[in-house]
Amino acid sequence: MQMTGHIDTDSLMSLEAYSAWRKVHQADIITHRRMRSVPLGGHLNIQFESEMTVRYQIQEMLRIEKIFEKEDIQSEIETYAPLMPTGRNWKATVLLEYPNVDERRAALAQLIGIEDHLYVQAGDLERVYAIADEDLDRENEDKTSAVHFCRWELTEAMCAALMAGVSLTVGCDHPHYTEQAVVTGDARASLLADL
Repeated sequence: MQMTGHIDTDSLMSLEAYSAWRKVHQADIITHRRMRSVPLGGHLNIQFESEMTVRYQIQEMLRIEKIFEKEDIQSEIETYAPLMPTGRNWKATVLLEYPNVDERRAALAQLIGIEDHLYVQAGDLERVYAIADEDLDRENEDKTSAVHFCRWELTEAMCAALMAGVSLTVGCDHPHYTEQAVVTGDARASLLADL
């Protein structure tokens, strides 16, 4: 899978080429996605997207749906490309994970607005809160969704501080769900590579 910094119909593989590539590299993509996942507590998982994860998602949809017409390929690109970071932000798929149906129903009712309480922080600089669900509203007066799409717009000072080595914290300060995690190692290096 060739990273070009821009996804268009010419930079994607044909269905045949992708099928062969997938057999060899699918485990690498899964490893990359896991490395960019930040769990907060036992029920919130922030999966930071990258060009690789977005390309993979598009190629998977083309394969599953057997899409090969240029207009239909473009439609898939337009659906998923907004998830790709643009150099001064991070974008993520946020999952609220409750395997038990009754527990999930109760939690989603209690966690309305959680997407507005997700933040990233560089050292002791001011927190940057997520801009969530720009494509459509994913909650109503009774419950929130189990899936949200978020982006964090980082300041120049924040990027510089992170590159200089200050800690990177990802957190949630919703009144009913307060958790945070310091991102280190390969996960941190991968996120900083987006900037």
